[in-house]
Amino acid sequence: MDRKTTTGLLVLVLPLSLIGLVFGMLLFGSTSSAACGPSTSASVTIDLATVPDGPIAGFSGDQLINAAYIITAGHDLALSERDQTIGVMTAIGESSLLVLDYGDAAGPDSRGLFQQRDNGAWGSYADRMDPYISATNFFRVLATVENRDSLSPTQVAHRVQRNANPNHYAPYWDAAVQIVTALGTLEGTGARPVSAVSCDPLIPGTLSASGWSRPADGPITSPYGMRVDPVTGSFTLMHIGTDLNAGGCGGPIWAIQDGHVSRIWADSYGGWTVQVDHNGGVLSEYKHSYRSDILVRIGEPVTAGQQIARTGNSGWSTGCHLHFAVLIDGVNVSPELFMQSVGVEL
Repeated sequence: MDRKTTTGLLVLVLPLSLIGLVFGMLLFGSTSSAACGPSTSASVTIDLATVPDGPIAGFSGDQLINAAYIITAGHDLALSERDQTIGVMTAIGESSLLVLDYGDAAGPDSRGLFQQRDNGAWGSYADRMDPYISATNFFRVLATVENRDSLSPTQVAHRVQRNANPNHYAPYWDAAVQIVTALGTLEGTGARPVSAVSCDPLIPGTLSASGWSRPADGPITSPYGMRVDPVTGSFTLMHIGTDLNAGGCGGPIWAIQDGHVSRIWADSYGGWTVQVDHNGGVLSEYKHSYRSDILVRIGEPVTAGQQIARTGNSGWSTGCHLHFAVLIDGVNVSPELFMQSVGVEL
């Protein structure tokens, strides 16, 4: 990687008082008055002036820049310092912190910092060769490892990478600790490198004559009903929502009607969902945003047409889109038919 040609957003070093605020926003969502949050559908730029040349634990130059990308990606997903260190450890064990454009005998199609395979689970070739995006995809899987703080770092890494040797990464832990410690105290501030927060203006939805909003722009890419699983392509199952293109990565997602945010959660595949309770037994659900692109908090009131998230590709998904679901008294119904009943065509 050429240190002079890295592109994207600027990484800032924030005071400790602001770090807590950023962590809170990432964990619980920003307020609806500002659509702030790092865009994980694009890469970031590391401020080279904040990254020492090294050596640190035997690593220097572009290796430390790549470590800074990993730390930033983990931070942007509100993961702990231990998780960030596991990411650096894993990349040391896979690539010596270099963006490799070749694989090995075990994975000839492996690429990038984490030697991610070309199997659809780790994004495109460009994603795997981008240090920030590849680290983000690594961390999204790591975040689904249950009770990972009770496991050794190499066990956690193994559950993400599925290396043939679960102890493969153990020798690299001490070096990763040194690197994260050094990069986490840049210029003596005690702050972590944090990607700049983009505050894009909120985009309101258009209300129908009946006062309801579409959840996102179309077209419909997969309707409610039985279908072949788009990830595996190997079996048919019930699709309990409607998939919408939703403007592609980063497109606006709108609350269909007034209500309050009743739940925000990630499923076992790392797919984030926002649930809105509209009272009267009606719930709407909006899935696949990245956590940092959810713009509301649990308990927050929302209004029809309010932008509550950006379109993402988290979890069991093959590309950025919105999975929109409607439940009546706890039972999933056809979102297309429900929205038609309130005067809105998806």
